[in-house]
Amino acid sequence: MVRRKLQFPEGFMWGCATAAYQIEGAVNEGGRGESIWDRYSHTPDKVLNGDTGDIACDHYHRYVEDVKLMKDIGINAYRFSIAWSRIIPSGKGLINRKGIDFYNKLIDALLEKDIEPVVTIYHFDLPQALEDMGGWANRDIAYYFSDYAEVLFKNYGDRVKFWITENEPICVSYGYYPGVGWETAPGVKDINKMVSSIHHLLLAHGLAVRKYRESLNGTGKIGIAINIEPVYPNSQNPDDLKSAKLDDAFLNRMFLDPLFYGRYPVELQEIFGRDLEISKEDKEIIASPFDFLGVNYYTRKISKYNPNGGFLKSSVVKPKEADYTDMGWEIFPQGLYDILIRIKNEYRNPVIYITESGCAINDKLENGKISDLKRIAYLKGHFKMAHKAISDGVKIKGYFVWSLMDNFEWTFGRSKRFGMVYVDYPTQKRIPKESARWYSKVIEKNFIID
Repeated sequence: MVRRKLQFPEGFMWGCATAAYQIEGAVNEGGRGESIWDRYSHTPDKVLNGDTGDIACDHYHRYVEDVKLMKDIGINAYRFSIAWSRIIPSGKGLINRKGIDFYNKLIDALLEKDIEPVVTIYHFDLPQALEDMGGWANRDIAYYFSDYAEVLFKNYGDRVKFWITENEPICVSYGYYPGVGWETAPGVKDINKMVSSIHHLLLAHGLAVRKYRESLNGTGKIGIAINIEPVYPNSQNPDDLKSAKLDDAFLNRMFLDPLFYGRYPVELQEIFGRDLEISKEDKEIIASPFDFLGVNYYTRKISKYNPNGGFLKSSVVKPKEADYTDMGWEIFPQGLYDILIRIKNEYRNPVIYITESGCAINDKLENGKISDLKRIAYLKGHFKMAHKAISDGVKIKGYFVWSLMDNFEWTFGRSKRFGMVYVDYPTQKRIPKESARWYSKVIEKNFIID
């Protein structure tokens, strides 16, 4: 068998990603305000083992060490999020200078190591004060978000050239209707609030894009990160075909269609039992031209009609012969290729960055080492599909592995390990896994061997 060298384009961005609440800790330091995840994680029975992000990976105090780790791995870009409540503790109004200073130091540390900072403006951690005002179900939050984004542009836009407005807005909306996707903050069960939050998240994105264009520092690139889960019908039975179509409208097109075409999928009328119309004014804001689409990909969904399967009336089919991650997600690299080609064909062939992709494995520290060969196989399989998509005309400019290090995995607490760097939580010692060493070689050579 002839082995092929799969070369990636010159200047390809090889990175890794994290999120503020998952790694920073120091929740009561530096003037930071309370976020919905502080409140939610301290609510009994919401997070496995009662874990919280109070300390997480202590990145707030250890960022210098962590930036050195990134340099040692060889990544040329680091995607991280900024905690809104660390910048504006109440979500609106008074700016916290200590919060501004922390991210200034982090950004400068990255640039000193020739690592491109890629900033996510919002990654799940709404200031609790804004949630008390109705959260994302309150239209005003979109405008407060725009004001917050402007603060970031003015303080960091001279050095940060890549911005992501929001991460996985569909998962944010889940917080207003637990059970439809996964349990998450703020844990309000109100389908009307979920529908409102979807629209306001889209509006907030568009307002931030416009604000960036208006900013004196708006000379870089701005986009949004959408998690996309390709949906395949369990069979050609009409019920399964319809189920898959509704799942796809909810999981994928609910955000892609408004962003690119200024309209919601017609199928949402059946899903939510109402029309979702976008006013002319909102349409122009939501569909504001942006520079790239971030694609977060982990797995696929095989959809089977189930009359008792919630308002989507579907259930997930898990093939017995498939391999799964520690999250119970099927490992299916082909799905990444399929959704990339679909975006190329149906959504104007945008510039794409794979902004998250990775897997949780039950890693074991043995003799000071972590041999995570399954993670290496996962990454290699997905890198191959990204390369294939590039060869077929998809404009992929970079790939960010989730995650740099093991961290607080939301409602799963510290029980799931996604990192290429092992974190021994009692000591906070960082130990690069075998996957980190493998990734270093990929980055250095800018190719993989098939």
